[in-house]
Amino acid sequence: MILPVVRRETGDAPLASTLHPVIDRIYRGRNVQDISELENGLKGLTHFNELKGMAGAASILADTIEQDKTLVIVGDFDADGATSIAVCIRSLHMMGFKKVDYLVPNRFDFGYGLSVPIVDIAKQQGADVIITVDNGIACIDGVTHAKALGIEVIVTDHHLPGDDLPPADAIVNPNQPGCTFPSKNLAGVGVAFYIMLALKTELQQRNWFTKKNLPAPNLASLLDIVAVGTVADVVVLDKNNRILVHQGLQRIRAGKCRPGIKALVEVANRDCAHLTSTDLGFVIGPRLNAAGRLDDMSQGIACLLEDDTMQARMIASELDALNRERREIETGMKAQAEQVLEKMSLAEGDIPAALVVYQADFHQGVIGIVAGRLKEKYLKPVIAFAHQDEATIKGSARSIPGVHIRDVLDEVNTRFPGVIDKFGGHAMAAGLSLPVANLAAFQKAFIDIAKQHMDKLDGNQVLLSDGSLTGQELSLPFAHLLRQAGPFGQGFESPLFDGEFQVVQQRLVGEKHLKLVLREPSVGEVDAIAFNIDIKAWPNAMVKQVRIAYRLDVNVFRGQESVQLIIEQLESA
Repeated sequence: MILPVVRRETGDAPLASTLHPVIDRIYRGRNVQDISELENGLKGLTHFNELKGMAGAASILADTIEQDKTLVIVGDFDADGATSIAVCIRSLHMMGFKKVDYLVPNRFDFGYGLSVPIVDIAKQQGADVIITVDNGIACIDGVTHAKALGIEVIVTDHHLPGDDLPPADAIVNPNQPGCTFPSKNLAGVGVAFYIMLALKTELQQRNWFTKKNLPAPNLASLLDIVAVGTVADVVVLDKNNRILVHQGLQRIRAGKCRPGIKALVEVANRDCAHLTSTDLGFVIGPRLNAAGRLDDMSQGIACLLEDDTMQARMIASELDALNRERREIETGMKAQAEQVLEKMSLAEGDIPAALVVYQADFHQGVIGIVAGRLKEKYLKPVIAFAHQDEATIKGSARSIPGVHIRDVLDEVNTRFPGVIDKFGGHAMAAGLSLPVANLAAFQKAFIDIAKQHMDKLDGNQVLLSDGSLTGQELSLPFAHLLRQAGPFGQGFESPLFDGEFQVVQQRLVGEKHLKLVLREPSVGEVDAIAFNIDIKAWPNAMVKQVRIAYRLDVNVFRGQESVQLIIEQLESA
């Protein structure tokens, strides 16, 4: 679908005379009001004391360490959950505490979160205290069961809470009622990092490190893991999250990262020194996620916890193989889903305001990615369903800006009680489960309510561009300057430019990517690539001039750097 390209509104007053004019324009187009908003030093982080429930959580954890109790961490089966667990375990080990274990519910056997069966397993492992990371705010039954067994529970999460909160001993979640923490966009790993900062301070006040003759750990050394989880979970990069990502990215680029992260970068044929925030989400994140999607997330966690370089490379290679398998499954499922949509379109004459796709043989580990791909193609909210068991299907939802998908599901649940079993999530992504017998009723209710939300959007969707670039700006020095201007990501989008170019060469690479050489009078020739193009339409020898929306990138091949345009939208001019 070709979208209109609209230049961002930036206002007239520059932010600072020291900024390159294009960089200044990019910042103003993202509503940066003051140059101070761009400071990426650790001193700019909001203090952990501003998180509601933090003092109680840190006190319980410190008691756990001092009294040598057994702590079990219960995480989620995605990259945010894996990085959250890794940050906690590495931090606790640095603080001299070893009686810690972790559990990640296998999505195929247990589903999501701190369920009653997972609590029973934690009890079998000798848990005196359970701390959830990246889950727990909706796990009322699990927390209640743990309390009945005499286990203390700390819930740390970032998902939006429901009407009722679990009866935990402490809850740390920036989105819980009464929490004034300004960054509501912390990922689960961000919350976990803050918990560890608070615990370190609590232990220092108890003279723990002096008694044990231990140095107080430098927890900033774990920001490479925090950056990966934050970007991979596609949370909004507000100022606080940009600091976390920037600091972690700097450590990775300087080679001061975990052996597992370095191995994941290398197995993807990338170079740590040239890594961008986008790479954290598209290179490292999918390989970690592949373990939880197809197998067991403990493999991804093991990679982040491994200190031996050779062992880390072996685990990273296994994760890379899982990721290739995941891509193959995803490609097949996407083709099936599009066949379903084609039939729907033929029957109804038009694609509805929101899409629901389901096939009995869909793989539940990949439905979120399929939903995301379809959302990008059709620019509508999408839910993809797969079987959880014979009677129940599990859905993964992805939405577009302006349609809060969790609010849509909440409205469906309120107006049609009993159709959905359970749901949770964010503005852009959510998960749910329901009886397969309810699918038709749910689909109608979801599409009707989503349409009401879609109707409130202001007409056509557009691509927001930061303008065109001159020949001087389509250069390696400016491309490097642009990289340093980040980190960019969700809510602080990577710069997008537009322009018309003459096509010098075009050819297919990797079966579905279009490699081009383009020319523009003031620019000269420049390489470009468009990923996952419609191979029915491209290459096209008849097209001599193209209009593109693109991102400026640095391509590194055999140690040589060159400018490359990453094409986001391509059309004949």
